[in-house]
Amino acid sequence: MLVSEGSAEVQSTAKTYIYSRMCRLKTLLLPVLMLFCWFSAEGQSFNSGKNRKVYKGIKSQFPHHGFGFKLGDPFALTYKFYVAKEFACVADFGAAASGLYNRYFRQKFNEYAKSDTFTTSDASVNYISHKVNSDITGEVKFLYHIDAKELSPGLEFFLGAGWEWKDTNITYTYLYKNDAIESRPGQFMRRRLTMGPQFIVGLEYGSMDIPLSAFMEIEYYRDVQVDPGYYRFEGGVGLRYIF
Repeated sequence: MLVSEGSAEVQSTAKTYIYSRMCRLKTLLLPVLMLFCWFSAEGQSFNSGKNRKVYKGIKSQFPHHGFGFKLGDPFALTYKFYVAKEFACVADFGAAASGLYNRYFRQKFNEYAKSDTFTTSDASVNYISHKVNSDITGEVKFLYHIDAKELSPGLEFFLGAGWEWKDTNITYTYLYKNDAIESRPGQFMRRRLTMGPQFIVGLEYGSMDIPLSAFMEIEYYRDVQVDPGYYRFEGGVGLRYIF
């Protein structure tokens, strides 16, 4: 009877947890969906004959598309939807520059190891090394472009905001020491699934002769899930083919 009551309590707790996660996910995705719909509406209103012009080597009208790559943090494939001359939305998917996070992941060892569950009063768990098995990053960004043709034809500045997701899998190697037994090495794995807002500034140069666009950007990311308050500057350079 006690087992049945315990199982029911666990199931109830699990359902409550899943429901709260779903509600939070809806809260996060709703603003993104609304912004996307607004950008699409702007693109349709802008897409008229009087707006037909040469833009980044394309003699057509908005919207345009751009697909290419970004080198930096993250190293990613990047897609950009040019809704209008001033507005665009971007989706990047790739891998973080894990080497830049070595110190951070090293500092997290004691938290992940939960040393008090491994040790007794005469034992300890000591960090040896860690290996990042995978570090997948996804980004969605909404940008506003500012024409800078006075400085150079085809040059634009942009700024905006977005949301970033990170899925990291790490293997830690440690040394377990106990006075009563021989020291022995061990390993454990941790998965970090986190997310947070980001703010972006950068510049983009589009050739008037060929459908290519080069860009450089700096992003400010802030974690709101696994490590609230943690922030980091990211970014990189890249190239997109415009079509």
